[in-house]
Amino acid sequence: MGLMCCLAAAFLLLVLLGLSTGQRVVTVQKGPLYRVRGSHITLWCKVSGYQGPAEQNFQWSIYLPSAPEREVQIISTANPSFPYAIYTQRVRSQEIYVERVQGDAVLLHITELQDQDAGEYECHTPSTDERYFGSYSAKTNLSVVADTLSASMMPQILVHPEGDMVELTCEVSKSTAQHTHLSVGWYHLLESGDRHTEEVLTLSKDFVLRPGPSYTQRFLSGDVRLNKIGNTIYKLSIGALELSDQGQLYCEAAEWIEDPDEMWKDISRKQTGRTSLTVISQGRDLSVVITAAESSLSEGDTVKLNCMVEAQKSSSRQFQVLWLLNSMEVARVDPYGVLIWKEEYEERAKLGQLRAFKQSNTVYVLIIYEVGLKDNGTYHCSVSEMKTPGDFHIIQGNLSSSIQVDVKPVERRMQLSVSTSTPHVVAGDALILLCQVQGATSPVSVQWWHLPPQHLGPQVLVATMERDGTLSLGSSYHNNRTRGSLRLEKANSGTFTLVIPNTLDEGDGGRYGCKVTEWFKGKSWTEEGETTVTVSSVGFNLHARLRSRIATVRYGQSFELDCQVSASYALEEVPMSVVWLFQPSLPTGHQHELVRVLPNGTMAWNTAQAHFQRKALLMKAATSFRMHLHSAMAADQGTYQCVVEVWRRNVLPLGQSAATVRSNAVGIKVVLPDATPLQILRASYSSILEYGAEFSSPDKKSRFLSQRTSSNVFWLKILSANPGDQGRYYCVVEEWLWLVDSWYKLGEGASGRTTLEFRLPERELHLEKTNYSISAREGEDVTLHCLLRDACPPTTRILAIWFQGKESSNAKPLVTLHRDGAIEYSWESLSRRLYLRRPTAGDFSLTLHSVEEGDAGVYYCQVQEWQQQSEGKNWVMQALAHSGYTRLTTIPPESTVLSRICSSPPLLNFILFLPLVLILLLTLAIFCWYFKFRKSKNASITEDQLMELQGAGGVKKT
Repeated sequence: MGLMCCLAAAFLLLVLLGLSTGQRVVTVQKGPLYRVRGSHITLWCKVSGYQGPAEQNFQWSIYLPSAPEREVQIISTANPSFPYAIYTQRVRSQEIYVERVQGDAVLLHITELQDQDAGEYECHTPSTDERYFGSYSAKTNLSVVADTLSASMMPQILVHPEGDMVELTCEVSKSTAQHTHLSVGWYHLLESGDRHTEEVLTLSKDFVLRPGPSYTQRFLSGDVRLNKIGNTIYKLSIGALELSDQGQLYCEAAEWIEDPDEMWKDISRKQTGRTSLTVISQGRDLSVVITAAESSLSEGDTVKLNCMVEAQKSSSRQFQVLWLLNSMEVARVDPYGVLIWKEEYEERAKLGQLRAFKQSNTVYVLIIYEVGLKDNGTYHCSVSEMKTPGDFHIIQGNLSSSIQVDVKPVERRMQLSVSTSTPHVVAGDALILLCQVQGATSPVSVQWWHLPPQHLGPQVLVATMERDGTLSLGSSYHNNRTRGSLRLEKANSGTFTLVIPNTLDEGDGGRYGCKVTEWFKGKSWTEEGETTVTVSSVGFNLHARLRSRIATVRYGQSFELDCQVSASYALEEVPMSVVWLFQPSLPTGHQHELVRVLPNGTMAWNTAQAHFQRKALLMKAATSFRMHLHSAMAADQGTYQCVVEVWRRNVLPLGQSAATVRSNAVGIKVVLPDATPLQILRASYSSILEYGAEFSSPDKKSRFLSQRTSSNVFWLKILSANPGDQGRYYCVVEEWLWLVDSWYKLGEGASGRTTLEFRLPERELHLEKTNYSISAREGEDVTLHCLLRDACPPTTRILAIWFQGKESSNAKPLVTLHRDGAIEYSWESLSRRLYLRRPTAGDFSLTLHSVEEGDAGVYYCQVQEWQQQSEGKNWVMQALAHSGYTRLTTIPPESTVLSRICSSPPLLNFILFLPLVLILLLTLAIFCWYFKFRKSKNASITEDQLMELQGAGGVKKT
């Protein structure tokens, strides 16, 4: 007994100890988050309930949208080798780093957000616990959006007396797709030594005006105001100007977004240029202020000095201004505005390097273009008031405060890189050479030279471009009938391209060099670089391989043949033609030429096989040809081959083909159709309804109803019938008998077929009928267009349905937009990958998110127009139309193996399971309704008209 008590006490102690142990919880910033490309962003992560040291380690990873199941490691606080290769350099350069806020909380910093940073982020904490208990990681989603915020204001130099009013306008706009708010503020940069910035007035993101501390009283009195004009203009008004308002004014806009944690985050900020404001004191007789937009310069920059006179009744007074450098006169402007240069500055003024003028009676300007080291020093402007124009008697003078201009010497560090996008070509192909110059601030001249293989002589001049853009060719390249017309192009100030359209032979290979010379103020700097290319003779080693993803296709299904071409050289730019051959599987079938496609795209079809031209879609990629055949039929069964010819291009037009290769044969078998009925619903002997897979959606359940009016009469009612309900209907019954302890089936029977057809309205909607063929790489998003060109009356409602597959091939509905705007997906899983948005009233385009291999196929939309006959009456369909077909072809991702491992299940590879339960209960009846679709245009009903199908069982009671 005592032993049992001890054991119980020990167990209780263990339980209490277990309950006192904390549970680890990792928390990460709640998503989804939207941040702007190029911005500095942070994500926080913290852990609680852990055991072990107070300082925990953290590991950050990402799951990219292109591979949502593959973890890509970014950074770790414990392991420097944790990052994958694509993040190693960014981590080393501190572009990505982790800031430890405290021992169990960190911030992930990305200093310059890139498009490829979008994805699902995971924060993981390695265990320091005695046992695993709780969560060790958490995830959040981050989306990268474009920075669309802009803020602009025209820079000005303003001079106003005390008490005057100044008005400035700032234009702010954004076009972010997400819901965001704007804040717009005005700021004053003081001209004191500390360059202090103070807030004037801000319209916050919550639409509240907030003045800065120095402007609060003036805001309350109405002297400082901010008005919004239209959608993008913000106007600041400052009345009763004070001397303290002098300085620079600018506008700053910020874009804010509300995160899921209900906190607002500024995702982008933009500042405008600055407007200089000088306020003239009314209490002094004469004073002078000198300003410069920028006083710290480099050689070659431009400096603009403004001398502003502050005086009462200045418009009626006469002033003479002297410009001084290091106390030595540079120029003077008399009261008439006549400019006189000192002798040592006259030459530079004639060359346009210096300019001085009288902007107004109170503003005088000195501009120095392409400043040099000799322009360093202290500048003054001396203002004297003259008694009368032409009278040199000075009433009073005032020497301005000085301003220091610092000019730093420019070190010429021009860098040059030479490359080619055609390192290995075949004779007859083009050579493209690229010369990129960095660090040059003045015009440059460019010279291209060539040194053939095994050539020991001097370099051969190819072409030259002078500083003014003049072009000249070397003597060996004057004849454009051999190599074509050489092109030497300047893409921008630092990028030069040389194109030799047609290489002759191996001798056009070897080393190509670019020599660049920069000229600046009589000096020159030269840099040189080179690259190597190989030109091979036309020793063609061609191979062609024909393949098809499926060898057996169903009747009406589409299939594709892919003719892949390979060689020992790059084929991307080599002209190729293809001939498609077909041999029917009939005993007497002979091989026929279906179509010949020339290098320029011209197609010549064989008239004996005309049906192929109507159903075939021909496509060409860099090294492959594809033939896509729609709606397979018995005549398409047989063997296919492709014949490829490769052409060389010495001169234009195209010469003789250089090589021909025939692919392997691929057999295609066509399986004839075998229609399968679809179960609508089944009523068991206990009155429980079970709907078939095709009719299990809430919309179908609400429209297809079962009613038993007597012991042997059953009705199927179809509410709100529409053209999609066309087809043949029938019911199957079974008779069951209860014996002792179980039900036993006695027999079964099927009714005749009832055909439901629609006679469509004569009016037709004008829907875009163009057929499209598009390609998308797996993992990308693609949009299928459905555009209604009619302007629908306000009393009508639109219903739109998207299908996959052609009408004649039992097309499957994917998503339906109902009259009331509700969206219904045929399968719940589609809601995560299909997006049906209406940017305009007539746009019913469908977006497939993250395309997968199984999404390939033909798509079209059906649009119906409905109108209510009168208030509370039935809705009647007024018009109907189908769009053109869009053929979607999927392209495997660049890393095929990785894509196959990581991709999610295909969107539309679903299985229709149609249980055929055919039951009739004698004392308790069980029955099922079935139908087969058949498209027609023969019956007329309204949408709310009740369609009733009667099944009368001719089975007697037992």
